[in-house]
Amino acid sequence: MGSPTSFLCIVMMQMHPFLVKKTIVMKTKTKKNTLLSGLLGLSLLMVSFSAPRGGEGFEIYLDNKLVLQRFGNQINTVQSLKWESPQSASVLTVKYHHCGRIGKNRNITIKDEGNRILKEWHFPDAAGGSPAMEFKLKEIMGLKKSGIALKLYYSSTELPKARLLARLELGHRAMAKLTLP
Repeated sequence: MGSPTSFLCIVMMQMHPFLVKKTIVMKTKTKKNTLLSGLLGLSLLMVSFSAPRGGEGFEIYLDNKLVLQRFGNQINTVQSLKWESPQSASVLTVKYHHCGRIGKNRNITIKDEGNRILKEWHFPDAAGGSPAMEFKLKEIMGLKKSGIALKLYYSSTELPKARLLARLELGHRAMAKLTLP
């Protein structure tokens, strides 16, 4: 009989084909599991950090300068826009997005603090055009007394119950500024 080392070598040689098969099978399963785990992780990462496409939201501009923007879950947070003596030629522009589409039968409504309609604008359907709804700020200047907030609402066929977009406060100084609630 030989030494214990030679016995071990013989057993290994006889079992070697089985060990090779097990190793190959284990490596194949491990590679598949790793690949699937990696793809799953990458998919979750892409979904978690990508912005939702075509979400509902709006933008408000004063003379082509963005003063308020709300999309997704921020859309229900109402802010006050405070203008101190706006220029009579200033243009207020509202762009409302319905999941990447422009609404039909669009309306912008100005209400007072008692929810009485003071002014309403109707905008034509913009087939493939711009979602911009524009009006001169001077049109609402005479609707209220200084220091009292007006409310700016949007409605359309897609949003029949008007949504409050912002509070408008017009004062007496010479600069436009955004006031957070």
